Parts: sequence; structure tokens; C-alpha cells
Amino acid sequence: MPNNAEKMNKYVETINTALDDLLPESDKSIVCRAMRYSVENGGKRIRPVLTLEFCRLCGGKTEDAVPLACAVEMIHAYSLIHDDLPCMDDDDLRRGKPSCHIEFGEANALLAGDALLTLAFEIIFRSGLEPAGIVEAGTELADAAGWDGMIGGQVMDLENEGTPVSPEKMLATDHKKTGRLIMAAAVLGCIAAGASKDKKDAAALYARNIGLAFQLVDDILDITGDTAVLGKPAGSDNENNKATYASSVGLKASQTKVEELNMEAKSALGIFGGESGFLLYLADILAKRNK
Repeated sequence: MPNNAEKMNKYVETINTALDDLLPESDKSIVCRAMRYSVENGGKRIRPVLTLEFCRLCGGKTEDAVPLACAVEMIHAYSLIHDDLPCMDDDDLRRGKPSCHIEFGEANALLAGDALLTLAFEIIFRSGLEPAGIVEAGTELADAAGWDGMIGGQVMDLENEGTPVSPEKMLATDHKKTGRLIMAAAVLGCIAAGASKDKKDAAALYARNIGLAFQLVDDILDITGDTAVLGKPAGSDNENNKATYASSVGLKASQTKVEELNMEAKSALGIFGGESGFLLYLADILAKRNK
């Protein structure tokens, strides 16, 4: 039986192979090159890994969840392309390489993000799930990515700039901006397996907590990390006058909150019994990461 690190690597390999198959060939257009550039530029693949593991945990076949996993990763990649644009976070570096708009120009980066968003839903439509599963999966992902999900969180993030923000509002912002798509990734795995509502709810609760912890760690690392390690500019939140949970309550309180969220995430896995070891491992490595 593979250990947790080997299992993680196997999942990432499966996802990368599937993404390569699903993305349009680079020679089709400059936008296709920009799409591949952004999706293939590394990344932890946390969201699609959650999709595959929750499918397995709920008794499904992981290959049935691969299209949904790839759809989530394309939504994530599109959001990063747009986040880096001058009109948003204005970051020139992503995962140690020039941001998409630096490499291909702002217009092509914008269009590449739009194309990935559109392709994500095409992949769900063609996923091979039963019609009811396709509708449920598409609705879950649209809710997570839309005006009251990830985009809603990005709007709140922009509104928070340069103003005093309460810790509670920062957590609400972080949940929508980052946590909501991570929740959807976990729930999509359950949908692919035809899981019960109580298992979907448990998956959502686990993912909600690790999603918040993930963003809080990002905010901490922006203050304490190194650009060479992070692969993106350290200190950009302060430079852009962005409000974060860490800037609101301080580093020590932020780290304490990460630990609380990590424990709450693990507690949500009780319904899955002794089969949730990989997800316990994943929660820990995300909470203790340095990039």
C-alpha cells in the first residue's frame, strides 16, 4: 500500500495527464498557449486531489471523478490569471515564472482565463456522469465560482483594501475567495461517487476548514516568507494595502486560528471511519507548509 506522499504524487500524476489531454493544443492559438502555460505551471493540485480522494472515500471509482477534478483545477487556474492582472493584484510572478499577462499580454491573459472557465463546464457536461450528477456537479461548481462564491470573495477583497476590517469579515472574505472552491472540489468527489447527503456535508465541513486555514497560511507567508521559496512576490499584500486576517489580528493569533481550523477539519472526518488517513495527512501538510 502506498504511503501518503506516494498517494499524493500518484493523484497529481493522474490529474496532470488528464489536464494535458483535455486542454487544447498550443498550436491552435496564442490563447491556447496561454491556457496551457497557466494550467501546466505547477501548483499543488490540492483541489483536484480532494475531488479524487473524496470519490474514493465514498466508494466511487476515482476515474469517474477525474473530469470533475480537472474542471475545478481549470477554474482555479483562471482565477489566478485574473488575480494577477494589473486591475486586480498586479503581480508579475506566479509560481516562479512570469504571470500569464506578462508572458502573453493583458488581453490574451484575460481571454485565456475566460476560456478556462468555459472549458471547465464543457468538461462537466461531457464527464459521463448520469444526467442528475452532471446537473448537481455543474450547479455546485457554478455556485462556488460565481458572484456569491469565489468572485464574491474577490469583490470583498477589493472593497477591504485600505480600510479597517474586522477579523470576522476577513474570515468571511477568505471563505468565499478561497474556501468555497475548495469545498466544491470535495463535494464534487462525493457527487461522482453518488454519496449520501451526510457524507457530502462532512466533506464540505472538512474542506471549509482547510480552505480557511489555507488562505490564512497564505497571508502569514506573505509576511514571513521569501519570494524565492514562495514563487510569487512576498510582501505584496502590504505593498498593495490589502487587508488580511494576519494584518488584522497578528501573526501569533493567525497561527492559533490555523491550528483550530485544522483540528475542526479533522473532526469532520469521523463519518468516514479509519479510511480518512490521507485527508488527515493533507490537512497537516497544508497547515504547516512554507510555500
